Amino acid sequence: MIHEPAPAKINLALHLRRRRADGYHDLESLFAFTEFGDTLSAEAADGLALTLTGPMAAAADVGDDNLVLRAARALAAAACVRPNARLHLDKRIPVAAGLGGGSADAAAALRLLNRLWGLDWPLDRLAALAEPLGADVPVCVFSRTMLGAGKGEILSPWPDDFAGTPLLLVNPRVAVPTGPVFAGWDRQDHGGITPGVPVSALRNDMTAAAIAIQPVIADVLARLAGQGATLVRMSGSGATCLALYPDATARDAAAAALAMSGWWLCATAIR
Repeated sequence: MIHEPAPAKINLALHLRRRRADGYHDLESLFAFTEFGDTLSAEAADGLALTLTGPMAAAADVGDDNLVLRAARALAAAACVRPNARLHLDKRIPVAAGLGGGSADAAAALRLLNRLWGLDWPLDRLAALAEPLGADVPVCVFSRTMLGAGKGEILSPWPDDFAGTPLLLVNPRVAVPTGPVFAGWDRQDHGGITPGVPVSALRNDMTAAAIAIQPVIADVLARLAGQGATLVRMSGSGATCLALYPDATARDAAAAALAMSGWWLCATAIR
């Protein structure tokens, strides 16, 4: 078997601009990725199959509409090869948590099967193929800090390097459906993201709407803000919140302070 990491995605900022005619929203997002994530494995086989294990496997859909299988079929069709692979996903990213787990898994499938099938496609070509699979899948193909525009698929480099920054992820174990969060947005364009602006000056425009659905998110943000973080923010449409720290000692102290909360915690770093 060969293996491919599927790093969790975080949004260090997410600015909503307008609703589009196709139902998506124009947005600008500062994407980053973590050392924590899922792992996808594959080996040659007759036909296409997917199995799941891991702490979050029970919450994931393993049917034909699973994004890993959709990505595999899309790549096989585009490359004119048979979709032959036995895939196994170690599912560790919480589902529907603002961490792009399904998108990360789909992107990992594209990278992994690109190797297994000997295609040697560059990441740019895989990212173009990824766009119909979901707005976050193209950036997950690259899995590095980037500025996204449009639906999130128009990608450009970000001048600051956050690699190695200690990071604490906290999810209060509640579901926040993305659709209702978008529907609760105040429809106000508060401006876009300019490269080079300090991340502390940016925001997540979905936060208020997510808190209206799950008020516990406000409690998470408040607890993190009191734990010595340099930045506290909700990721995506929630409910996972993130905090950046000056060093691993400060991060680990914050994690210890929240250990009895009953919330899901992950002490990691930006990759």
